[in-house]
Amino acid sequence: MRLHLCAVGRLRSGPERALIDDYAQRFDRTGRALGLGPLSEHEVEDKKGGGMAAEALLLAKAVPDGALLAVLDERGQVLSSPDFAAQLGRWRDGGRQDVAFVIGGADGIDPSLRGRADFALSFGKMVWPHMLVRVMLAEQLYRAAGILAGSPYHRV
Repeated sequence: MRLHLCAVGRLRSGPERALIDDYAQRFDRTGRALGLGPLSEHEVEDKKGGGMAAEALLLAKAVPDGALLAVLDERGQVLSSPDFAAQLGRWRDGGRQDVAFVIGGADGIDPSLRGRADFALSFGKMVWPHMLVRVMLAEQLYRAAGILAGSPYHRV
């Protein structure tokens, strides 16, 4: 099952980029034997200043046809790492070919796109910077692959 991280904004070199690249590489190595991966990133940018609606159109274009649409949203489900791993496993075992995780810009995800989501995930009640959410998602995907591989999740 291919995974897609679709996000608003370009992440340049720096600590966040290094962390995402590291966790994506770890995920791809661990997930390959489990039928997970690769993890690819799709960055979109609204250069015309159209706001959330324009970002939603760009994000929707970045999502592969037929992919399960999972949005990162403060109103979504709060899952433990083992529960998140189990959810990924269910999607994979259910025959999903692609899952797209969508991260909005500074103002979030337009309701038109959020309403089309198959799944909404929250990293808690706090609001996180969208660039940091990318790092957190990449780490949790790697951790989920480790859990599905039988590694104790606290040691992944």
